[in-house]
Amino acid sequence: MSKTSKPAKTAVVTGASSGMGHAIALQLIKDGYRVYVAARSVDKMADLVAEGAIAIKMDISVAADVDAAAQTILSQAGTVDVLVNNAGYGLFGAMEDIGIDEARYQFEVNVFGPARLTQLLLPAMRAKRAGTIVNITSMGGKIYTLLGSWYHATKHALEGWSDCLRLELEPLGIRVVVIEPGIIDTGFGDVVVDGILKRSGDGAYAEVTQRVAKVTLQSYKLGTGTKPEVIARVISKAIKARRPKTRYAAGRYAKMMISVRKWFGDRAFDSLILSQMK
Repeated sequence: MSKTSKPAKTAVVTGASSGMGHAIALQLIKDGYRVYVAARSVDKMADLVAEGAIAIKMDISVAADVDAAAQTILSQAGTVDVLVNNAGYGLFGAMEDIGIDEARYQFEVNVFGPARLTQLLLPAMRAKRAGTIVNITSMGGKIYTLLGSWYHATKHALEGWSDCLRLELEPLGIRVVVIEPGIIDTGFGDVVVDGILKRSGDGAYAEVTQRVAKVTLQSYKLGTGTKPEVIARVISKAIKARRPKTRYAAGRYAKMMISVRKWFGDRAFDSLILSQMK
């Protein structure tokens, strides 16, 4: 590094072992960031390390892991310029069939874990009055689908949390951006189908579960969704913007489905969702 060159800015990406997180990390490395990547499996991030990323083993639902990860990042980098809260998963099945402990874990991963990491990294951002927090929600943060009550609850919560956080942090020079992906080629559909069949494939909700499984497999058929790299580029654009949008809906169906819910109302949206199950 020359005497006149500035040190690389620091970015943190959670859930970076696969899918969108992996693509986001590669994009930020390309953009010149010193990128910390966090996930439960460090081995799955070996290719990111080869590209220059710094891998940290972290289960976002375990407070001790989150605390240790934040301490490592801050001790090495001093501060964080970009935090991408991407880690998450989808819990699907009939609301009645899902135990409260399992539902609580969904909130730990999708809401409370990211919130804890954000709390730990914020003081350093505040100290320099700069930084961008990117929260990956989903088009599912604005809409709803059959058998997705707990998943959608977390994504709706993350949307509201992000809005309040944006207002709190804007006077301090920190931006908060929400990304609302649509259907992305990440294997998400297979995980959803496995889960709903396991939890609700028999019993009172068996019939609707079979229909939802069929439609989900069709919607998430490999190659029909948007590539994760598209979301990564959207995030790159948002970070570079002098005044980014508060939200970016991107990926297959995202803008369309959010617009239908917004402009036509709940009953029309109900009918649209139910019509797909026939």
